[in-house]
Amino acid sequence: MMSRSFQRLALAGVLASAGLVIATGPAEAGNKPAKTVPVRLLSLNDFHGHLEPPTGSSGRMVDEHGATVEAGGAAYVATHLKQLSDKNTLKVAQGDLIGGTPLVSAAFHDEPSVEFLGKIGVTTSAVGNHEFDEGYAELKRIMYGGCHPVDGCSPAGEWKGAKYDYIGANVLLKRKSATAEKEALAALGGKANPNSLRALLKDYGIPALPPVSIRWMNGVPVGFIGLVTQTTPNIVTAEGIKDLEFIDEVKAANVASRLLKLVGVKAQVVLVHEGDQVTPNQSPDACSAVPGAGNRIATQVDAEIDMILSGHSHQAYLCTVTDPKGNQRLYSQGGSFGRVITQVDFQVDARTRDVVRSSVVADNHVVTRTVTPDPEISTFVQTWKDRVSSVANKPIGKITADIVNTAVASGESPLGNLIADGQLAATKTGGNAQIALMNPGGVRASLNYAGSPAGEGDGVVTYGEAFTVQPFNNLVQVVTVTGAQLKTILEEQFPGGPNKQAFTKILQPSSNFTYAYSAGAAWGSKISDMKIDGVPVTDTQTIRVAANNFLVGGGDAFDTFELSTELWSGPLDIDAFAAYFAANPLIAPPVPDHITVKP
Repeated sequence: MMSRSFQRLALAGVLASAGLVIATGPAEAGNKPAKTVPVRLLSLNDFHGHLEPPTGSSGRMVDEHGATVEAGGAAYVATHLKQLSDKNTLKVAQGDLIGGTPLVSAAFHDEPSVEFLGKIGVTTSAVGNHEFDEGYAELKRIMYGGCHPVDGCSPAGEWKGAKYDYIGANVLLKRKSATAEKEALAALGGKANPNSLRALLKDYGIPALPPVSIRWMNGVPVGFIGLVTQTTPNIVTAEGIKDLEFIDEVKAANVASRLLKLVGVKAQVVLVHEGDQVTPNQSPDACSAVPGAGNRIATQVDAEIDMILSGHSHQAYLCTVTDPKGNQRLYSQGGSFGRVITQVDFQVDARTRDVVRSSVVADNHVVTRTVTPDPEISTFVQTWKDRVSSVANKPIGKITADIVNTAVASGESPLGNLIADGQLAATKTGGNAQIALMNPGGVRASLNYAGSPAGEGDGVVTYGEAFTVQPFNNLVQVVTVTGAQLKTILEEQFPGGPNKQAFTKILQPSSNFTYAYSAGAAWGSKISDMKIDGVPVTDTQTIRVAANNFLVGGGDAFDTFELSTELWSGPLDIDAFAAYFAANPLIAPPVPDHITVKP
């Protein structure tokens, strides 16, 4: 039960400016305080390979005082971590450390980012959906080592593997076999009772990744349970995870919690790559999270679990939630791109080996750039910048003004339209494409008119800047759909349909494709007035549609793409983008007026 002291403080609305105090107050009168040992957790989430300080809005953060400050960058992360660390510290992460990364990391399959995270002492991380961007086999290479099977070794030599554990309790192999017990025992260091383990795994499955990681601190074990959003199959390329299934996060967490108990680990922390959106412009220490998928996990996982550190939604918040037994526990997230470090301090009872929940104190620290950047990491980042500079700084074209990925009221953005136009141009010959559609989540940054520190000059777009916009190395493909199927694909932009779209995702159309939608209409009746080059689309005609292989595989819950036929594969998306600049060396921002919004 929650202490009476905490109830009084909660009613008084106490939220310490330095951090969120989960519970406070002395031990109940007459009880001798138990001997406890201290533990400090420092966590990152959604780093996305931002070795260099992120730019634009991605490099700014609202701090505890309501001011917007420049934040992030590996060398600054390293300095802040050193300042926050003590002898009781474990460093952990909540996934998406790699994938969707700038060229300085992506050009080398994110080995530089994983090496950096090892250098700063990360010990354990949940997998995020972006850890699967290049597939399960590539994730295992990143975890355990070896040179890339296609591109070979990086300039640093043979990859030695991550120095930290990647864990994912809800990532299972689709195949069924009698080896589940053996594999789970191996993940637990062979310490569990086989009979108890066999019963526990009966309805679970074969883990594709270690489900848990156990770390010792001050003589007590702390168990970490890794989880990734169950929606991962909808947001990564299907081919790379065809042998995997992603089960319900709560079910997997509860099995993993019982696994930890089997080996005597009672101090339990969930690292989950799923989170919630927030009320904007709040302090990173505020409980601004709007309850959603992350809150469901945080409130429903087993009461033995002491705290939930989350990711995925790129927000910063510190909350308390109620566990299934009615007790309070921490639920937090630390922004993205290395802009926030979450600090959690707590005591573990040396006798019971469980977390004393009344001792938990959390604080989200903004990674400001007002500190001295760590010299070792600065040199490390510069080394990789030098290695990629000949490619990154190569000019590919010019723009007349900023071309932003910020959506207008219809959901279109100028940059989204430009990318779609480039994909259409790249696939007309060979693929016979008639229109192109681009997923908005694949447009990761704006193109800025102002020149960068590399000195290319105002208006010049470099390959590195273009890659930052589209960092996934997806193939541009062309498929055939009917007019009726195209209409259904556009209906699938909205929640409420059989594809179970979570929220509205407006596909970015090429300039020659127009249509209208009514968000207030019933699902199935939202889309109207589809036209290609001004000619109305009929239900029965066939249309060649260009899109990246993520969308063609049904990504982002656009299920109808999977019914398409006559697949043709073209260039990588980044190559199509660069070719479009080569053919159009001075580009003005497209006008995002191809979608009409009706009542």
